[in-house]
Amino acid sequence: MTIDADGASPVERPEAAVETLRYSAFTRDPAGGNPAGIVLDAAGLDAAAMLAVAAQVGYSETAFVTDRDDAARRFRVRYFSPLAEVAFCGHATVALAVALAERLGPGEIVLDTPAGEIPVATEKGEDGAVLATLTSVPTRSRPASGAELDATLAALGWAVGDLDPALPPHVAFAGNDHLILAAASRARLADLDYDFDGLAEVMRRHGWTTVHLVWRESAERFHARDPFPVGGVVEDPATGAAAAAFGGYLRALGLVTAPARITIRQGEAMGRPSDLLIEVAPELERTRVTGRAVPIG
Repeated sequence: MTIDADGASPVERPEAAVETLRYSAFTRDPAGGNPAGIVLDAAGLDAAAMLAVAAQVGYSETAFVTDRDDAARRFRVRYFSPLAEVAFCGHATVALAVALAERLGPGEIVLDTPAGEIPVATEKGEDGAVLATLTSVPTRSRPASGAELDATLAALGWAVGDLDPALPPHVAFAGNDHLILAAASRARLADLDYDFDGLAEVMRRHGWTTVHLVWRESAERFHARDPFPVGGVVEDPATGAAAAAFGGYLRALGLVTAPARITIRQGEAMGRPSDLLIEVAPELERTRVTGRAVPIG
């Protein structure tokens, strides 16, 4: 390990030693979407160093490429929030895929993540910007228990009557677990003022990455908000992993007729509007999630 001239090690001053790119995913505008850090060469970093970098970057997640084969277009990736490692992150995957495609050219890439293998297709759109489509690991979904629901509603300050009975509470998985709660009205979704520490404790107890709050505008369009206190973030402006899990939820409950293409609008309340496209295909127990990403600064 090298030491900086002032005596600080890379772990103490992570960004001084590690080149970190910054991209915003699920947007065309750097001021929108969900920012992600990207480290394209993290081969020499251990978990503590990666966590230190993620904490200093301060975004909800930073993706670290720990091993790469450019010829085979295959990359081993780990994801860290400012507080902990997460098995999978959708927006950082999209950001990383776009950054790689800008350097290696568009095409198929494969990411080996702690959650499993994630294929990502990248292509240039008509405007020349890169579009990335990830295919999630197999999804699954189960009803939330009464205890899980009661504790979450208490932390959110919501009542059972605030929920849409046509979209029952579930815990859905597409690489990590997310509690899905559907608000009965857009006003309920818009009024989010929750107990940060209380919800974080509930989420840690049950192993949830986010609480995916949705409101159904139409059969093909949803609005979402994702509290992420376990990652040290009040709210995530675009959550690709939760969107993938939500696609599995819709399939499991028969709420869409596959193949289906559904748009999710997220981040508006934060001033960082984001657009996610999910595809639920009949031949796959997986969800495809599509979005753009742009460099920040």
